[in-house]
Amino acid sequence: MIRIGVDFGGTKIEAAALDPHGGFVARVRKPNPGSYAAAVETVRDLVAEAERAAGVAGATIGIGVPGSLSPKTGRMRNANSVWLNGKLFQEDLEAALGRAVRLENDANCFALSEALDGAGAGAEVVFGAILGTGCGGGVVVRGKTVEGANRIGGEWGHTPLPWPSAEERATHRCWCERPDCLETWISGSAFSAEYARRTGDMLDGAQIMERVRAGEAAAAATFADYVDRLGRALAVVCDILDPDVIVLGGGMSNVAELYERAPGAIETYVFSDVFVTPVRKAKFGDSSGVRGAAWLWPLER
Repeated sequence: MIRIGVDFGGTKIEAAALDPHGGFVARVRKPNPGSYAAAVETVRDLVAEAERAAGVAGATIGIGVPGSLSPKTGRMRNANSVWLNGKLFQEDLEAALGRAVRLENDANCFALSEALDGAGAGAEVVFGAILGTGCGGGVVVRGKTVEGANRIGGEWGHTPLPWPSAEERATHRCWCERPDCLETWISGSAFSAEYARRTGDMLDGAQIMERVRAGEAAAAATFADYVDRLGRALAVVCDILDPDVIVLGGGMSNVAELYERAPGAIETYVFSDVFVTPVRKAKFGDSSGVRGAAWLWPLER
């Protein structure tokens, strides 16, 4: 049975056809056009292209999206692609595709892929954290995503930085209009912005880490602050959820030093006398979102 997943990203949209074992049969992508009607058409066209490449028709379709559907109105909300908000996205996609579609937050899709056969395989409770352009979280328990009563399960990126110092308090305003969301502190974009504030140089995370390894003081201080803030943010997750595994995705997940230093930073803040939860890099990297979207439909269907 072939299942199709769609990763609806801010800059690109990808559709992939997966075999029953999670292997890719086809992968196609296009730039996100950045407008609503054109984006619906792009998803429709990508699904058709993926089906042709896989030699199937009428496959199940799961879509990972920024934000979530309101259980009250059925409309999109909380998406950083703000032109999606307020739209009947699921209904419009189902009309365009001519079949039922399952939508889930993209971070939940990431966590689902990693929990089923990735870095969290075999664990009962998995927390997936995406540290990229933005910051998101997803929760999977016993192989199922946790949306919650209000469909906001895992909306970690829009909780405030825990235990802020006087200098950190009310420093940033997020696109969602709240102050000091984690997205403004521990995303890859925030890491770059913090380094630029210190030095005036706007570099990406990989370039900053090259300077850390070369012994540059400003880069080292920026990374130390980043690790401390990440530790605080994940400690709160552990205090509430106490996951068996934490899996990191997004651009910052490629920083090897995080896996050496993040557990100690979490242990500093967690409300426990022991911290044994492993922090692991995503097995499937950028592919986890589209894989998890496909797996929103159970194989037995």
